[in-house]
Amino acid sequence: MKRLPRIEQYGLIGDMQTSAHVCDDGSIDWLCLPRFDSPAVFTGLLGTQKHGTWQIAPADRSCSEAVTERRYRDDSLVLESVWRTQAGSVRVLDFMPPRDGAPQVIRIVEGMTGEVSMISAMRPRPGYGSVSPWIHEVGGRMVAEAGADALWLDTCVPQVEKDGVMVSAFSVASGQSVAFVLSWCPSHAAAPDVPDPKAALTETLTFWQDWTRECTYEGPYREAVIRSLIALKAMTYEPSGGIVAAPTTSLPEEIGGNRNWDYRFTWLRDASTTLAALLGTGYRQEAQAWRRWLLRAVAGDPENLQIMYGITGERDLRERELSWLPGYEGSTPVRVGNEAADQLQLDVYGEVIETLYLAHESGVAHCADTAVLHQRLIEHLAQRWQEPDEGIWEMRGARRHFVHSKVMTWVAVDRTIRLAEAGALHIDVAPLIELRATIHREVCTKGFDPVRNTFTQSYGSQELDAATLLIPRVGFLPADDPRVVGTVDAVHRELSTPVGLVRRYPTIGDGIGVDGLKGDEGAFVLCSFWLVDALALTGRLDEARAVFERLLALRNDLGLLAEEYDPVQHRQLGNFPQAFSHMGLIQSARLLQLLSMQTSHHGGAVAVPTPRSAPLSARQTCEDLTPQHA
Repeated sequence: MKRLPRIEQYGLIGDMQTSAHVCDDGSIDWLCLPRFDSPAVFTGLLGTQKHGTWQIAPADRSCSEAVTERRYRDDSLVLESVWRTQAGSVRVLDFMPPRDGAPQVIRIVEGMTGEVSMISAMRPRPGYGSVSPWIHEVGGRMVAEAGADALWLDTCVPQVEKDGVMVSAFSVASGQSVAFVLSWCPSHAAAPDVPDPKAALTETLTFWQDWTRECTYEGPYREAVIRSLIALKAMTYEPSGGIVAAPTTSLPEEIGGNRNWDYRFTWLRDASTTLAALLGTGYRQEAQAWRRWLLRAVAGDPENLQIMYGITGERDLRERELSWLPGYEGSTPVRVGNEAADQLQLDVYGEVIETLYLAHESGVAHCADTAVLHQRLIEHLAQRWQEPDEGIWEMRGARRHFVHSKVMTWVAVDRTIRLAEAGALHIDVAPLIELRATIHREVCTKGFDPVRNTFTQSYGSQELDAATLLIPRVGFLPADDPRVVGTVDAVHRELSTPVGLVRRYPTIGDGIGVDGLKGDEGAFVLCSFWLVDALALTGRLDEARAVFERLLALRNDLGLLAEEYDPVQHRQLGNFPQAFSHMGLIQSARLLQLLSMQTSHHGGAVAVPTPRSAPLSARQTCEDLTPQHA
């Protein structure tokens, strides 16, 4: 029986249309083909081996169940794993070439020393592990067919089918190599061409190295930033420009719990904030592609804006449960689709408009079609901003007036005014200036608890919410405002775990929480990066650096982060890798670098940014800091 790996034991490979999760035991346990949101053909991650895996490992496993060492080769998404056995050592290279035809997973086994006996065992199970395919030989090539899917496995060593598994037993000596290529195509189509694995490796390495050279960040955390940028790029669906929140579904926020969601879609919020991180590190092409995706997805119907869409703009994301899957470590249900697509989340308007603003500030011209969409979005928001909503955390309870949602409606109006003042929008700003002041006044009156000196989760509530840490980051109030300092202290005190990480909001175990759900969850990685930013902006730079470096230590050996972290069991939780987490890392690294430079230039004093509505000379939170959001 295969051991149950932790989430952090997985590495990611991908071709910017889908991705695969490779465990440190040499097994690919998650692969959706041909797209991120397609049914998985390997679903062992959410079940057992019988739900689909592909393992390449030494035949003699008595020495170790896991690779001796692994890393990504240079600045790429080519995963290099080394096995050292009594008979010798081998290197396995796992990668997916940027797609030009059929999607492919290529695995090259290279002999390093001695001669090692190896086994490749591929158990394809399309339909999220529910279908046993017809495995047969066609023209000397092995193929597994089921319904609309055909999986072709090409290699130079003999293959046999045994009980639904495609098996190859072979040996590699020093200087030798054996390649396996898995290609997908529709079952009714002609067989895909047999590729040249070594040429594909060279092309893949060249692509990633050329892309990472465009990064403009040169600070002290460059290695972590580059790895996070690669992860974000890997989660971008290249044909459309859509960005998935994560390439997995139903990895739990609590082991054994039911907080298991499908993240293989494009959330406007997640994509917007990811684009902010990419723009801030020199990547404009992705912003242009995402803007085209936004225009297509929203189409001519901004009044019915969804908070998420499919990766090519699909609107129907109906949620269902896959009852045949036992879930990751027994965490059920396993869900595909996401019914939160139908929620009202007013903060999304702020994230989208903020990204359009940042794109303009970064030199991406505001096109006429975007201007029309922008104007219709702000007109619609002006009519709805006073409504309660489900908020950033997609509460499945009653709608409320969430403070973060209202702050982000203020951001939407504020950035619209700024674009109009810059000549990028032709719109009457007088009513918007009044609306901006009205929203600001209401939030400060209804969303602030003067007794505890903190902003709360929603109007009139006692609960706190880590999203209020963003108030100085977006320029709603200056960082040195006593209300901001009080909020940062309250969140740090009441939502922090014993190791200093931050939870989103309080949960109450077996009871129904403020989110309408039972159960608890781990510390939210992005919220912990927000704490880094809030501490830095309020002048506690050393403390901010300490929290940031503690967060860096949570990454797995390949530099990847999930959505959450369990500070008791010391393990990653939630979908993996998570765009939110890597975006937060990038933005915090940039902010720390900027404030450190300010400190050195001002003799040890940090210049605390002031509100976005302040005079031009004080607008550092926007132009200089490129703010991030949930």
